[in-house]
Amino acid sequence: MEINPPPSRNPVAGLLRIALGLIFFVFGLNGFFQFIPVPPMSKPATEFLSALLATGYFFPVLKGLETLAGLLLLSNRFVPLALLILAPITFQIFLFHAFLDPGNAAIGVIVFLLEAVLLVVYRGCFASLSIPVFRRIED
Repeated sequence: MEINPPPSRNPVAGLLRIALGLIFFVFGLNGFFQFIPVPPMSKPATEFLSALLATGYFFPVLKGLETLAGLLLLSNRFVPLALLILAPITFQIFLFHAFLDPGNAAIGVIVFLLEAVLLVVYRGCFASLSIPVFRRIED
């Protein structure tokens, strides 16, 4: 009997992973196919998103990454990579709603908390990222 089962066998982590994966897969695809209407937003939020949309490249890249990461989470493959891809995205979603659209802040908080909990659950996968010195492997 294992004391600490791998995150992939933890049922709570699995539910959280699927929830976050569904959110990003569905909303990532929505960025391409617009099957879910955009809720009303504050004027600063609308102006900010309009500026990002005007670049022509930002949303296709963002929504492509969201769709890919959501698919990785749903398939339970490369989950740590998906979490790393989504970390800055979820942080920006949280900040966007906190500062520019507080009326719709719930989704920002939910996504941020799901990401944060999953990063803690999978923290063992990121241990090598915190090594302060690169060491060359000698032949």
